[in-house]
Amino acid sequence: MMKVFKTTYGPWALVAGASEGLGAAFAESLASRGINLILVARREPQLLAFAEVLRDRYGVTVETHALDLAVPGAAESFIRGLHHDVGLLICNAAYSAVGLFQEVPLTQLQQILSVNTAAPLALTRELIPRLIKRGRGGVVLMSSLSGGQGSANIATYAATKAFNTVLAEGLWQELGSQGIDVIASCAGAIRTPAYQSAQKGAEAPGILSAHTVAEETLGALGKTPTVIPGRLNKVVGFLMRRLLPRATAIRLMSKSTKELQ
Repeated sequence: MMKVFKTTYGPWALVAGASEGLGAAFAESLASRGINLILVARREPQLLAFAEVLRDRYGVTVETHALDLAVPGAAESFIRGLHHDVGLLICNAAYSAVGLFQEVPLTQLQQILSVNTAAPLALTRELIPRLIKRGRGGVVLMSSLSGGQGSANIATYAATKAFNTVLAEGLWQELGSQGIDVIASCAGAIRTPAYQSAQKGAEAPGILSAHTVAEETLGALGKTPTVIPGRLNKVVGFLMRRLLPRATAIRLMSKSTKELQ
């Protein structure tokens, strides 16, 4: 299975938002499958140190690029400058400002849009023609259970995650016949440094490790347009999206997001 995965999605994968947390977990999962990595994030020291760990542990080639994907034009320029045979794109870079919508500065709201929607849109659009030419490959867009309905306290963030889900579903249909697999990973709470610094109460029910989310997402690639990692989260997602009235789903999600700060 690892050989098939490497043939389909290798020899190189690009992971955006790779310095820690879920992005780092994706990178390690891919390295364990023998895929060379292009790691992108803003913080160069963390990237360099992590890349060295992956090289030593898995014997893969790892390149690092310190890049702020919120800068207009940065994502597309970066892809155009790549010369490697990239077969898989992981769009994990994300930004969130927690608080009531009217209290969050407009500049931060715009940054959420830039990092969470404009950047993955540009990365995907620039890479897709290369994948089509190859006749195989994949794209992972990170979404969230919070994007299944309005989510108070992170309203703009949740809206961007809804965008990624719908974009992935459309591309899954458009590109599947050309050998390109696209999936949105609608994750619940993930035990990452960012989550733990934002959470002020008890951990959310169904919280998963970053490794589990990465492995379940990669395991579902090519099988479905969306995946919700974790059994409990799958049940919650089904209830929120299919069974509960929309207003009830919004209120329930807001009980969880109010614990963020």
